[in-house]
Amino acid sequence: MVKTPGIKRGSHIKKPEQIDLSPIAWKNDVQQAVEGWLKWHATEKRSSDKTLEAYGHDIRSFLRFLADHSGELSSLSTLNDLQTRDFRSWLAARSARELSKASTARSLSAVRGFFKWLNRRELINNHALDILRTPKRPQTVPKALTKEEAKQVMHESTHLHDDSWVGLRDQAIFLLLYGCGLRISEALSLNQCEAPTHKQQTLRITGKGKKERLVPILPVVCEAIDKYRAACPFSRNPDEALFLGVKGKRLSARIIQLQTQKLRGLLGLPDTATPHALRHSFATHLLANGGDLRAIQELLGHSSLSTTQRYTDVDADELLKVYDKAHPSALKS
Repeated sequence: MVKTPGIKRGSHIKKPEQIDLSPIAWKNDVQQAVEGWLKWHATEKRSSDKTLEAYGHDIRSFLRFLADHSGELSSLSTLNDLQTRDFRSWLAARSARELSKASTARSLSAVRGFFKWLNRRELINNHALDILRTPKRPQTVPKALTKEEAKQVMHESTHLHDDSWVGLRDQAIFLLLYGCGLRISEALSLNQCEAPTHKQQTLRITGKGKKERLVPILPVVCEAIDKYRAACPFSRNPDEALFLGVKGKRLSARIIQLQTQKLRGLLGLPDTATPHALRHSFATHLLANGGDLRAIQELLGHSSLSTTQRYTDVDADELLKVYDKAHPSALKS
């Protein structure tokens, strides 16, 4: 068996070339291939830092398994000679460790993508993965808040902190999530110069994969952001973060998650009431009130319509009301 030291932790991944691929359980040609694949993902696929870090972890884990499985350091020649049973052994080992199906599906997707990249560049010629099926992930339907619960979150969010400006900050963020359908990362990545004004009807957002989209901005959202900016005690340099923590640094998503947890206790909301649930609610309530699914897809920044459909857990009674109101056969003469 090939023994490898422990994995270094705690470093934040910023660039593909900074991804920690050591300790090495593979040879230099594999090292260069992995670095090339991650660089391709960053430049061509425009994958996020978190995606690159996850892929680096998945490939690292797979290569360590191969080292133990074969008893030698992996090379491109090793990867070229792998057979379907070797990949099945890897999946079986993950199952024995009781890793989740979702985690295994992601890891298999990463390994599959890496091998496709190697094949396209003629570094290897191995298609043994083509016949393996991806483990089915459990179908989880996102839980949207009711309209009344969403209103309660907006209202009560200003009362959770002794400093009034912090409450105004939280309310402005929650309104961006529920009123505009933003991801929490998108809201917190905004800079001062990007703060919407009452003259604006849309807000330009850079989402996953560096994709830009325009979302309508409601007057109530602009008003909430104005109130927060006026009350915030820190300077407003145009290139600095719009939403700040109590020490004047860019706000962490973890803080908003903790504030949402407090709101759950205060309002008696279920555990599914998270910051992301407000984004679910934005889509669900739009669709329930007659919004077009394709338009909602654009507003959310989804590349796939099926992803949008999972976001829209719409009450059947609400849809029937929309149908009765809008369908030609239901119109009164």
